[in-house]
Amino acid sequence: MTAGPTAPKAQLIAAEVRRRIVEREWLQGDRIPDEADLAVEFGAARATVNKALQLLADEGLLDRKRRAGTRIAVNPVRKATFSIPIVREQIEAEGMVYSHRVIAQRDSPIPEDVSARTGLPEGSILTHLRAVHYGDGKPFQFEDRWINRAALPQVAGADFRALNANEWLVQNAPYLHADVEFTAANADARDARMLQVRRGQALLILHRTTWNDLGPITTVRLACHPGYVMSAAS
Repeated sequence: MTAGPTAPKAQLIAAEVRRRIVEREWLQGDRIPDEADLAVEFGAARATVNKALQLLADEGLLDRKRRAGTRIAVNPVRKATFSIPIVREQIEAEGMVYSHRVIAQRDSPIPEDVSARTGLPEGSILTHLRAVHYGDGKPFQFEDRWINRAALPQVAGADFRALNANEWLVQNAPYLHADVEFTAANADARDARMLQVRRGQALLILHRTTWNDLGPITTVRLACHPGYVMSAAS
């Protein structure tokens, strides 16, 4: 954002609008109030409101169209600089039938490595989810995920057996930034069992953590079946 006397006010307006989106006071696809109405609400010049909304459009949270107004972006996380892939779409793009199975889901204290990735104190209670994604009935990806309900209160009503956590989060949890790490590792006993490979098999491992204004949303370890191809396309 351009420096100047209006920049701090525009940042504050952007933060409040972002909060309303993240906390789902304004829903995906909704048209938000006009710039003139927001200028009155925030006690700011219309140009300042315009700067704030443009900042959020640049983040992918808003769709702005001349004469059509400004709407909350649908699946805004997928319009951000980093695009989180939907594993179901990856599997179906390969011509396979998608399915998934939740192995376990419970509230648990986070271990040291999850604390390091999220910045939350070790022992904080998060929702721990393990699931396997399948293509034509064969394991495609093993997901070991932690979800922070403090940053995502609406997750309490989610049914991850009906809609997998990856796709639910893309649809319902806009993020501000993400950390992603790719490594190669040998399959441990759990990876081998979940992916139906031999123990010690070389695997692609992805760690991804996302944050919103309220803190870390989720951190996930994805173990991919041998032969998995990561595409950079959105």
